[in-house]
Amino acid sequence: MIRISLIIATHNRAQQLVEALRSVVRQDLPSGEWECVVVNNNSVDDTGERFAAFAAQYPDLNLRMVFEPNPGLSHARNRGLREVSAPLVAIIDDDERINPGFLRAYASFFDANPGAAVAGGRIIAEYPAGRPDWMSHYTEQPIANPMDFGPRVRPFPAGRIPGGGNMAFRSAVVTKYGDFDPALGRVNGKLIGGEESDFFQRLQRGGETLWYVPDAVMWHIIPPQKLTLDYFRRLSLNIGVSQRLRARRDHRLPKALVSEIAKWAATLLLALGFLLRLSPRKSLWLLRMRCGISRGLFGLTDRKA
Repeated sequence: MIRISLIIATHNRAQQLVEALRSVVRQDLPSGEWECVVVNNNSVDDTGERFAAFAAQYPDLNLRMVFEPNPGLSHARNRGLREVSAPLVAIIDDDERINPGFLRAYASFFDANPGAAVAGGRIIAEYPAGRPDWMSHYTEQPIANPMDFGPRVRPFPAGRIPGGGNMAFRSAVVTKYGDFDPALGRVNGKLIGGEESDFFQRLQRGGETLWYVPDAVMWHIIPPQKLTLDYFRRLSLNIGVSQRLRARRDHRLPKALVSEIAKWAATLLLALGFLLRLSPRKSLWLLRMRCGISRGLFGLTDRKA
């Protein structure tokens, strides 16, 4: 019986997908207890052919691909949710790899905690070309979202949520709280996000606890093109745009704007070294991040975004 379904959405990243799948097929959970559903989100490269060739090497595993024509990560993930029937669902992205005990860790956690509905695991940032010298803990968060909250199962710290590329939940929560909002999430390379924050916020409002499962480990592979100044500026801007979209929809935009002003005070203190000594280069990129987020949140966007 399938206990847990793993969903991977992909768009025009055939090689990255195959690398992710190489870690998926190493799962130590018995093959009859899990499946992997890849959602091809309107790819125009050779994703379909590459997946078929890969899956053919593992006929005893439950690997399948479905096609979702509506562009966008939320549409793709929602299609995956409609395709599975297992009581547990895990979601990763196509630019990652997971440890062999990934699915077992989540399945064991939910078996041992029948009252738990949602969880997330450890995320380790991996930089094939090296970690840039301008990157601080603060500027790494929007790019790689690393998280490690210790070796034991525990609730997520206040203000933190599972990473979108390493989350799991009981499928019943989708019926109760809804799926991912298609108005949010990345579409055709545009860096709008916030769909995971929106999803987890609904669960928390419903009284659910977000649980951290450290043995579900994901390595987030960050390529050099995501470490350029242009990408960082677009990413920061669109974080602000995403925050503005959610704040307007939830009728809390004034509160979000006031909060952003307070974050500017903290950012300036950090950049100037009063609370934590940063190098001038790291301080500059921290200020760039805050500028971009503020521009997006205050609606000061441009056509390049």
